[in-house]
Amino acid sequence: MGEFSKWLLHEDQKELFDYLFAIVLNIVFLALTALLLWPLGRTIMAFRLAKGYWIFWTVLIITTSLLVLVQRIFRMDLYSHSRAYVISGLVVSSFLQAGWSAFAALVVHNSVAGVPVWMMIILYAAGGLSTYVACVIVGAFFTGTLYKFVSLAFGIVTFVVFSVWPTAADAIYGWFFDLF
Repeated sequence: MGEFSKWLLHEDQKELFDYLFAIVLNIVFLALTALLLWPLGRTIMAFRLAKGYWIFWTVLIITTSLLVLVQRIFRMDLYSHSRAYVISGLVVSSFLQAGWSAFAALVVHNSVAGVPVWMMIILYAAGGLSTYVACVIVGAFFTGTLYKFVSLAFGIVTFVVFSVWPTAADAIYGWFFDLF
């Protein structure tokens, strides 16, 4: 195991480490959330989050691939057209992060109906943590520090906004959620 960890933590394997860390964090988060929500009778929320993560990963992979294709077509790279390259990555990563925040806020909103305040706090905390996990996942695909900071800040802000105003989440992203 020592040689494998040395190899995985080597600078050449940073992208692989980021992907594996995101996958492991996603699985651990879902397992712990399911275990936490099981005694509360809210395991359906964990299953909805698991389904959402599956779709999120799929959309993220497809969208990132399309972004790379568009950047190649328009010859945007970090050295010749750095502003366009960075801004396009920020727009796409922020849109995806806000999409997850909208999904998580709607899942929590549907799960808190008729529950006591203490349970509502736990459910919203789980939704907020799911936004952080989504930020780590987005950060595996958009590896710059700027992308990670913007995604985290934007994810938290949009989760709070969509939690307070779930009709906005439904209006902006609801059409996509209705597809699945």
